[in-house]
Amino acid sequence: MLSVKIENILSKLGINPKNESVCTGKQWLTALGSETISIISPVDGKKIADVTLASTTEYEKVIQQSQLAFDNWKKVPAPKRGEVVRQIGNKLRENKEELGALVSYEMGKSLEEGLGEVQEMIDICDFACGLSRQLYGLTIASERKEHIMMEQWHPLGAVGIITAFNFPVAVWAWNAMIAAVCGDVCIWKPSEKTPLSAIAVQNIIRPVLINSNIPEGVFNIILGDFRIGEKMAKDTRIQLISATGSTKMGKRVSQLVASRLGKSILELGGNNALIITDDADLKNALKAAVFGSVGTAGQRCTSIRRLIIQNTIYDKFIAQLVKIYKQLNIGNPLNKQNHIGPLIDKIAVSNYQNAINEAENQGAKILYGNKVLKGKGYESGCYVLPTLIEAQNHLKIVQEETFAPITYIMKYNTLKEAIAMQNDVKQGLSSAIFTNNLKEAQYFLSHSGSDCGIANVNIGTSGAEIGGAFGGEKETGGGRESGSDSWKAYMRRQTNTVNYGNDIPLAQGIKFEI
Repeated sequence: MLSVKIENILSKLGINPKNESVCTGKQWLTALGSETISIISPVDGKKIADVTLASTTEYEKVIQQSQLAFDNWKKVPAPKRGEVVRQIGNKLRENKEELGALVSYEMGKSLEEGLGEVQEMIDICDFACGLSRQLYGLTIASERKEHIMMEQWHPLGAVGIITAFNFPVAVWAWNAMIAAVCGDVCIWKPSEKTPLSAIAVQNIIRPVLINSNIPEGVFNIILGDFRIGEKMAKDTRIQLISATGSTKMGKRVSQLVASRLGKSILELGGNNALIITDDADLKNALKAAVFGSVGTAGQRCTSIRRLIIQNTIYDKFIAQLVKIYKQLNIGNPLNKQNHIGPLIDKIAVSNYQNAINEAENQGAKILYGNKVLKGKGYESGCYVLPTLIEAQNHLKIVQEETFAPITYIMKYNTLKEAIAMQNDVKQGLSSAIFTNNLKEAQYFLSHSGSDCGIANVNIGTSGAEIGGAFGGEKETGGGRESGSDSWKAYMRRQTNTVNYGNDIPLAQGIKFEI
């Protein structure tokens, strides 16, 4: 049996032993499909609830309802759409403790990280509310007399949002809140590994949608596996697909969406490096290296996968790093004294073991870790020791992303060499350098430096703020979501020319007399 606290949380958030698979915003539709999945917590190995997967019939209902909703929602003034989003943020504030705990229990991240994820949702609601009054176009000087040119931005239509298990609610909010103030409707397919957190979110926002008389079908959710994702990617009625997950998944989504000339935002794998120079504040660098490597049990797309350390401080830094690793507390993430929780499931544990074995076979040296924890408190079989491995950057296993707390360590002589090592992977999400040398910092941020979508100085590779556009280059997919001007991806640009004169001069000086 679950603890009383967890049972109370599930009850408050509307999570039942058996959960429906489709919601069109205000109401859950009776599940017609016969296929169900059991959601098992990686924290204690116990079943939380069952979920019925959506059938084709339910999928069609959602798509059709979203089309009807868009016709009405796009006509609502953007600041009024922003007011709805503001109210959603307030509902999330009211339920932050419970939703954060559910995220922690269902996914396995620490309670503080679960609460932090919900706070990201609240922050993006605030951001989007302000954005609703700043969807600016341009006026452009025309080459023709008594003409004016301008740009307008119009809603796209339906936005499909496919999210991953490691951030089961925040990434939806990054997309959905921006899309909503832009006038789009949203269709969310959460990870089948963490659907209960998504169900809880839908239950939390329902009172806002009902009380504000929002059209049915603006915020939709469909529970399913990759088959639903493929349906969405192929569906011409969904104008934009925003997909977060592995590079393999992203390539498939990209092919399907591109084949119908649709739009996509792809947030895929990372192989992030932290460069530590001999001019660094080593105490802060150690903090960043440890949290970036073991936070969320290494299951962040921005987790540190590689530490590139200057040879003059290499031995000293590694000795301190191993010492800290030995002091980390691993266990139930709902216990605030623990630093590291479990991996999402036993498949992830197997991937962890396989990667370490491959590293050894390829000539790497294990410095610490390489153990699946057993015994009291580890009954789920999903707890592992974070692992440090001394390796060369060119090794095949180092070039790949393993979603686990495995960090490869290597040394360098010159900063140019370090940056070349950092960039010499297929992924390009996040990067960071620790140095108090202004020239080194600026070189790292220059066009000769990091080739990633995110480049930080004296902070780690993770912990992106919602005010900045989030995303990466190369096999990370090139997408951008959340802050800055990423809202433009959720709208269509239209160039307008208005002739307010009495003549009609033609472009390029062409003469055409009638």
